[in-house]
Amino acid sequence: MSNSKEQNTRAMPSPLAGWPEMRRAAIRGVFCDIDDTLTREGRVGSDVFLAMEQLQSAGVLVVPITGRPGGWCDMIARQWPVDGVVGENGALYFRYDNQARHMIRVYQDTPEQRARNRAKLDGIAAEVLQTIPGAAIASDQAYRDNDLAIDFSEDVAPLGQSEIDAIVAVFEKHGATAKVSSIHVNGWFGNFDKLTMTRRFMAEVFGVDLDAERGNYCFVGDSPNDAPMFGYFPDAVGVANLATMMDQCPQLPRWISTGGSGAGFVEVANLILKARNR
Repeated sequence: MSNSKEQNTRAMPSPLAGWPEMRRAAIRGVFCDIDDTLTREGRVGSDVFLAMEQLQSAGVLVVPITGRPGGWCDMIARQWPVDGVVGENGALYFRYDNQARHMIRVYQDTPEQRARNRAKLDGIAAEVLQTIPGAAIASDQAYRDNDLAIDFSEDVAPLGQSEIDAIVAVFEKHGATAKVSSIHVNGWFGNFDKLTMTRRFMAEVFGVDLDAERGNYCFVGDSPNDAPMFGYFPDAVGVANLATMMDQCPQLPRWISTGGSGAGFVEVANLILKARNR
């Protein structure tokens, strides 16, 4: 990913109320993280589902871009009001074709590559558990195809920043990429991230060149692993809880919502819908 295609901004986000109506009205699609962006305390509220449905009804694409596992993405693509999902931090995308009643599954790596990488990740998992007290394998690991998720706050007592940094260091010592979300450290081998697969998804499924049209799309997120998306989209939005992790985020969004988590996503959706209705 070339720097010329990123905003590379560290300017502090501006209040979302300043997002110009003309730019909101031009939005054709909303990409969004899931954990602590759509969810509140681990649950997706009815207002969030309604906001996604209303965006779709208005002709706006809705595509979650998440670190969650492929097994979850199958259900999300099939049952949520979305137009597809990019999962495992960019290792795959799934889209359910309702007319053909067929799930489209696309992976960055071949099955052989995934098997080799899994063996290396299993060794990293053992080392993390041996050396970092309180860390645990994420409860959704069984449904992952490409990465290893270490839980530091979802189903375990929250770890401190020094322990989170130590988990990242174990991954990086073995040559793996490591990204920190609001609940997990995700690590993998391979050349992919959320933005790379989002570009591919839009090109292959909808024929959209995001590099040329990124001004017509926005991203909503909450944590450091969303940084490539924050830096790429000129109207990226951080929900209010991003404020607690801004110092760890190499690229920041243009806007920040008043509401946190799911309320922040609903705030974004309502602003887009209001502008389009006018």
